[in-house]
Amino acid sequence: MKAIIAVGGIGSRFFPIGKSVSKAMMPILNRPVVAYAIADCIAAGAHEIAFAPTPGETSRQVQHYLTEDHDLKAFFTARGWDAKYAPLADLHHQAEFTFLEQPRDGRYGTALPVMLAAEFIADDDFLLTASDDLLLRTDAGSDLADLAAARAAAATPGALAAATVPGADAHRYGVLKPRPTTHGHQLLDQLVEKPDTYDQPTAYINISRTLLPASALDYFLKLKPAANGEYQATDAIDAFARDHDVLIHQVTGQYHDCGSPAGWLAANNSAAQAQGLNLAPTPQ
Repeated sequence: MKAIIAVGGIGSRFFPIGKSVSKAMMPILNRPVVAYAIADCIAAGAHEIAFAPTPGETSRQVQHYLTEDHDLKAFFTARGWDAKYAPLADLHHQAEFTFLEQPRDGRYGTALPVMLAAEFIADDDFLLTASDDLLLRTDAGSDLADLAAARAAAATPGALAAATVPGADAHRYGVLKPRPTTHGHQLLDQLVEKPDTYDQPTAYINISRTLLPASALDYFLKLKPAANGEYQATDAIDAFARDHDVLIHQVTGQYHDCGSPAGWLAANNSAAQAQGLNLAPTPQ
């Protein structure tokens, strides 16, 4: 299994700070949000991870974070700070990183990282996940590892992670319409982007975490741009699901969209509370 982490986009919702800081590098406590996605991929068994950043600052920042800095490591070691540097050192021991910078040819969208990674994927299964959101677990578990295990148990070609929201909020998300099976599994029947109406009490929503076989790559490579000009991963996944069984797997972690200031702040508050940190202001 390999993994592709989407780190594109200009982070317009974070402007003006988004001009200088990639949204994938926005901190959740003392780690960038992309580090949580990397850890989840590794826990699921993916030790070859590709990134497809847009050219410029996004590419430089993510590559700098994931490139071994021997001088800095020696500096920390000399001062007895090995524990501080350990999270970075562990990354380099646990995974190999490939960078596939997106071309400036007018193409854009969530499907582009997979399209660029065709040679990287080769004949392997692949995880596709976003870099700007968070599944917060308090039990040391991994939702991507759970996704892989659930797909294996259900013996389906693909699997899609889902969070649940009240039906009244379904219009804000991409909704996964399920098709039940006689074995009790929920399979993807249709992926609907922000439905105008939804009449069920709860909804499965797409949270950009998918596990697919190498054969699904053809569905990405055959994509045509949507009406908005974007190459959308959801279109490829929806087309694949029409021909193959794709399991809907409900996640355990608390989902946070860190691609906006409000979502990023909520994720930090939740992460701090999970670690028992005191959020109360210091008395003056």
